[in-house]
Amino acid sequence: MKVWILGIGMGPQHVTAEVASALRSADYVIAAEKSSDDGLLAVRRAVVDAYAPATPVVAVADPARDRSPGLTEPDYARAVADWHAARAQCYADALRARGGVAAFLVWGDPALYDSTIRIVEQVKDLGVELDYDVLPGISAPQLLAARHRIVLHEVGRPVHITTGRRLAQAAAAGQDNIVAMLNPDELDLSAVGDWMIWWAANLGAVGEALISGRVCDVVDQIAAARAAARAQAGWVMDVFVVRRI
Repeated sequence: MKVWILGIGMGPQHVTAEVASALRSADYVIAAEKSSDDGLLAVRRAVVDAYAPATPVVAVADPARDRSPGLTEPDYARAVADWHAARAQCYADALRARGGVAAFLVWGDPALYDSTIRIVEQVKDLGVELDYDVLPGISAPQLLAARHRIVLHEVGRPVHITTGRRLAQAAAAGQDNIVAMLNPDELDLSAVGDWMIWWAANLGAVGEALISGRVCDVVDQIAAARAAARAQAGWVMDVFVVRRI
């Protein structure tokens, strides 16, 4: 079997010619379905409709994941590992049933805070014989920088990319230019309260919102905009840069 892992950015408008060509070569697309009105599945269907309308989308019910608030780091890691293992089993079953050439459409870029590559490796460990290739997509930090018309780092300086769960830890360790992704609803920005922030939600999709300014001045606006994006789209993904000033 052959598997394509394809970065699709934030929707049809971000799909490269290379990814579109690979998508057209697939016999079907496998996509996780989180609910009956899964907005992210709808975006994946829109990508298929735009570039390979005859290709069927095989929706696989996404296994439940422990999202209890206040999980410790070990508990969080264990919850994610269990979720990935369950996903791998579901994908293995789908691939065994259909064979041929399959494609996974990855939000953003497969190399940045996405686990499809790891999960496909787990599928192979389950005994499914397949080869896979990966094609890149536009990442959320790239689009964030473009929307705000900024560079992600100062001249000759590094940028630290992490998750919202680790923001305070990164700031305490001396990182002063941080991109944060996978942000929890209860994200605490107090550790960077007097820094600058360039924030966005649902980039390139329904509910897109942009806010910038000093964290202490815009934190309430961000909370309200995040809630509004979720209400409008049914989901919310936000990403931001914070920089010490």
